[in-house]
Amino acid sequence: MKLLYCALYYLVLGAASFVLGRLLPKNWFDCRAFPYRIYSFEPELYHRLHVKQWQNKLPDMSRIFPKLMPPKKITADYSERLPRMLQETCVAEFIHVLLSILGFGAVFIWPGVWGWVIAIVYFLGGNLPFIIIQRYNRPRLQRLEDGTRKHGGNIQK
Repeated sequence: MKLLYCALYYLVLGAASFVLGRLLPKNWFDCRAFPYRIYSFEPELYHRLHVKQWQNKLPDMSRIFPKLMPPKKITADYSERLPRMLQETCVAEFIHVLLSILGFGAVFIWPGVWGWVIAIVYFLGGNLPFIIIQRYNRPRLQRLEDGTRKHGGNIQK
């Protein structure tokens, strides 16, 4: 029964966080400022974790709810969308960090070892990979944005 309560707790957390992520003002998030800026050690870490190979195998809310989430595809108008895409990576990271913290609420629902096991599995499987993906993709989007600014909105191939 405690497992069911934990599952319901995570379901409610997920739904509430989705709504929160859509409602948060995107201009609150600056991808070049703490805590969203990328540190020099991160690219090597993500390379060692082989993020490029597994990131597209995980669920993506923009594919699940395409009408509610901005598309991530690079299309003809991407240079106009890049600032928003960068903010969305910050929002997604913020939401997953928040879910990681609140996910430890399972310990109060199911005190003891099993509550901790569920909370840790939820963090490691349900949030940490998505935080890593946002932080992995952000520098590439920043370089694209910098390139479009440098070339007056056009990327030279």
